[in-house]
Amino acid sequence: MNKKIQYVDFCKQELFIPVFSQPWWLDIVCGPENWDVILIEKGDQIIATFPYYMCKGRLGMKYIMMPILTQKMGPYIKYPKGQKYTSKLSYEKEIMQEIIANLPEYDFFNVSFDYEYSNWLPFYWKGFKQTIRYTYVIEDISNIEKVVTEFDSKKRAHLRKGEKNVMIKYDLSPEKFITFYQVCLSKNGHVLSYPPKLFCDLCKAAYKNKQGRIVYAVDHENHIHGAIFYIWDNIAAYDLVTAFDPEYGNSGASTYLIYQLIKDSLEKCNTFDFEGSMIESVEESFRKFGTIQKSYFRIYKQNSRKSKLVQAIKDLLHAIRD
Repeated sequence: MNKKIQYVDFCKQELFIPVFSQPWWLDIVCGPENWDVILIEKGDQIIATFPYYMCKGRLGMKYIMMPILTQKMGPYIKYPKGQKYTSKLSYEKEIMQEIIANLPEYDFFNVSFDYEYSNWLPFYWKGFKQTIRYTYVIEDISNIEKVVTEFDSKKRAHLRKGEKNVMIKYDLSPEKFITFYQVCLSKNGHVLSYPPKLFCDLCKAAYKNKQGRIVYAVDHENHIHGAIFYIWDNIAAYDLVTAFDPEYGNSGASTYLIYQLIKDSLEKCNTFDFEGSMIESVEESFRKFGTIQKSYFRIYKQNSRKSKLVQAIKDLLHAIRD
């Protein structure tokens, strides 16, 4: 049987495949022909998977990398029940080694693993390197009142202000959302980093699969202050794309929208993931929601002389510019 067909069937059976590794997600963000999957089987059972995105760059270089709007990929492992810790490490080593052995030919590898997988040693032993990145999560959203008490005092005041100034609405069209987002970006001197159509297709697919929704805040004159496209799986809800008009920065809409997302997510999962940022001002805002910092690995490797030469040239050009 075709591996991708097997994987589609596997994802229908497994409850905890992250949304970022679902076949429908990969079809949109990678393109149906640009992703594949490594299946690790024991007997007639799949015990681990490793979906990956393959794309071509300049000089015909082949990259295994993260697709746009995708927080994490990497391995998914089914662990035997009651497994001891030492057995778990051995199990992971065996699976990771098999994944590495089955990777297709590539020049450069750069993939973010889920923070649940902290054992990257098998990759290290094969010449891979890693850099740590961070996301921020509220691990237990089951008690919304308790969640709010963990907010920074300024966030709670911002929430009260938002409740007075705006109303929460749902299901702004993807086209209107992305137009609003582009306007917000332009006011801050930025531009959209991916095609609007890709976002619209992804949003529509998320709605179709009942794993995403747009929530937005308007004032009494129907001016949109902010909007968020969030997604979810059985593990967590994720604040994926956030758009706030800087002209309404003091309205309280941003905190009120986040509060509403957390509240709505109660029906779907038990964790809320802010998706993380290495930008200092964004990190500070996420931290003030009473979140827990979670580190995750971005694993990378230059696997050919060609890729090493290209990287050396890039480093030299950066040094000259600096």
